[in-house]
Amino acid sequence: MINLLSNLKISVPEKIFIKDPESSDLGKRIIEHSILLIDEIGFDSFTFKKLGERIGSNESSIYRYFESKHKLLLYLTSWYWAWIEYQLVFASHNLPDDQEKLFKAIEIVTRTIKVDVNFSHINEIALNRIIINENSKSYLTKTVDNENKEGYFIVYKRLVKRISEMIVAINPNYKYAASLASTIVEGALHQHFLKDHFTSITDCDNKITPADFFKDLTIKTISN
Repeated sequence: MINLLSNLKISVPEKIFIKDPESSDLGKRIIEHSILLIDEIGFDSFTFKKLGERIGSNESSIYRYFESKHKLLLYLTSWYWAWIEYQLVFASHNLPDDQEKLFKAIEIVTRTIKVDVNFSHINEIALNRIIINENSKSYLTKTVDNENKEGYFIVYKRLVKRISEMIVAINPNYKYAASLASTIVEGALHQHFLKDHFTSITDCDNKITPADFFKDLTIKTISN
């Protein structure tokens, strides 16, 4: 935990990229503008050719960092979940009450995102929209099992495990902590999507937040 709190560099599994984009100005521009472009046109329409045109660089230069746009999406989703994990640990590690700690974690993973000035080349608000709309495309693939074995999803799974452990700390007899934790993380994305697009099938709006819903759902579930 100390290492996580003292190091502002967000770590992504190294096998996802060929060259660390954080290691050069070009790499940071690739990340910066891929976020903006995917947010603008969607992942399905996104190509390295379009990204190269956007940043004024050859398409081949992008392939020196990522072998495919799928790997780039894996990078972006891993970075996002590592960033959320950083905030979760930082905000909850000194809280003495287990329920307060869990509620803080739920707030972190479900809240509306604001820009983090520590990462000037990352537009976290745009990245959050990508995660809400495109996150499932990072793992709903035929290669998911092999990629899981390679550790591509380790950050995401580690975040879910942290929340699961907080649930168990409140009720050690609750049998479905991992299922509930993953439901909170994935369900938050879904509720934000519904709030923006299908308002008639969610109670979340400008007054009721996904955090309100999941805190109520969680505490009532694990208290039974």
